Formats: sequence, C-alpha cells, structure tokens
Amino acid sequence: MYSMSTRLSAPRTGSAAPNGAAGSFRPGTAAPQAASEARPASTPHALPADSDERTRDRVLNAVLEHGPVSAAELGDLLGFTPAAVRRHLDHLSRSGVIEVKRVAKAGAGAGRPARRYVLSSQGQSRLGDDYLDIAGLALQRLGEVAGPDAVREFAVERFADMERRYAPEIEAAGPDITARAQALSAALSRDGFVASAASIEAKAPLPAALSSVQLCQGHCPIQQLATRFPVFCDVETELFSRLVGVDVRRLSTLARGGHVCTTHIPTGRPAAKGPAGPGHTTDSLGEVSNHLQERP
Repeated sequence: MYSMSTRLSAPRTGSAAPNGAAGSFRPGTAAPQAASEARPASTPHALPADSDERTRDRVLNAVLEHGPVSAAELGDLLGFTPAAVRRHLDHLSRSGVIEVKRVAKAGAGAGRPARRYVLSSQGQSRLGDDYLDIAGLALQRLGEVAGPDAVREFAVERFADMERRYAPEIEAAGPDITARAQALSAALSRDGFVASAASIEAKAPLPAALSSVQLCQGHCPIQQLATRFPVFCDVETELFSRLVGVDVRRLSTLARGGHVCTTHIPTGRPAAKGPAGPGHTTDSLGEVSNHLQERP
C-alpha cells in the first residue's frame, strides 16, 4: 500500500548494546554479517556485544523478503550454520515479530507440512505504523460526514502521486508485460514495500496465454489502515492494472491476513496502448474486470 510518508523503523529484538549501540533494520538492506556464525567459523575471538542484534536484523530482513522461508533456506541465503540461524529465529519468534507457517510442499502428497517463517502481524505493525491511529479516526469521520465515496476519493488522490512517479519508469520498460511488472516491483521496493516479481511460465499442454507474473509485496506501511478501509487495496490494485497495462487479480493481502500481498499479472496478452486514468480498468480480452475479486 502507499506509504503516506510513513517511516520504516526497526523493531528492537535484543538488549541494548554497550554505549547505546544498536542494530538497525531497513527493508531491502542487510546488516553486516557476524563472522562467528557464517560458514565456516573464521575467528575464535569475542565479537562486539551488539553483533547478535545486527545478525538478527539480517535474519529478520531475509524473512521479510523471502518468507515463507525455512531455516535451512535462510542458512543458505545468509551463509549461517543451521544452529546459528535457528537460534536467531527462536529469539525473533519469542519476541513476536516472526511466526511459523505450516506449508505443504507441492507434489509431496499427504506428508507433514514444512515449517516456514514469515513476519507476524506484530512484526508488520512494528515496521512502521506512524500516524495510523489518527489517520484511521480521520477517515472514519470523513466517511460519516461525507459518505464512503469521499474515502475512496481520498485513496485515489493519495495513489495519484505514486502513479505519476512510477509511470515513466514502467513506460521505459517497453510493451513486454513481464518487463513492466519487474519495473513496477523495483519502484515499489524503492518505496519500502519489499517487492518481488516472479515469472510463472505455462507448461504444455497449457496455452502460453496462461503465463503470468506474481508480484509480491512483503511490507505494507498502512496495513492496519487498509484492514479498516479495504478501498485502499482496491485503489492500489486498479493502479497496478493501469501501470502494467493488463487486468490484474489480487490473490492475497497483508490486510486480510496473508503473509504477503500477491497480485497475479497475466503476461500472455499485449499491454493496452496509451495511458489510462484513475478508475479505468484494462480488459483487453473482453473479460469482466477481476481486480476487485479479492477484497482484503
């Protein structure tokens, strides 16, 4: 969701370091790796007292960006030993900023679901919820006085700035839908949404027109606000549809309890020509617009 000038700040996951030193966490960045926990262990010397906190920030960042992710996958990503990464995961779990999801492996039958780590709702809220309470009260009052259409108009105005900033970058990516989705992902990540775009190619005998990109957002600075006012998710989805040039579908949202916001972007059709203004949806195959099918 649109950041509304919300600043991302780190949850404190450990005790204060000497002289007030503390690790800091920013989505999309990584703290220095603690040498004693990398593979292989390189030094027997004592590390600074705040090294654990910096390392936990790095683990938390990886969970945010790659979740749901297993402990083994985190170890491979960060170069940590299994024991080290589990120690930090246990600490973050006790702190309430991450949680375990049981995820069934594709094609694994009826076996036991695997343990995967994701950011918890508490962790999401601690990453940035400045002014959300007062904003929620203000929007509630706006709806009472002027009606729900006024809240929607407010959301459209807030997203208009994002559209103005993103449109030139996405147009520069050309007509290819996958390239446009990747440009959108990069722009979102720059604004703190921890976004990624994964291509899903349709395999025979499925037609190539079923290929798609899944655009994921690991962080929503106004998640609590969007939970109370789903119109923010609706307007954001409309924005994505206009920017990439095809009708898109919202599969999950943080506001509705998902571990990420996921948007399905079909790539097997050409992008619509010409810019579209707010409120317009793209139905290049004559379909009924489905971008509001999943309301968070």
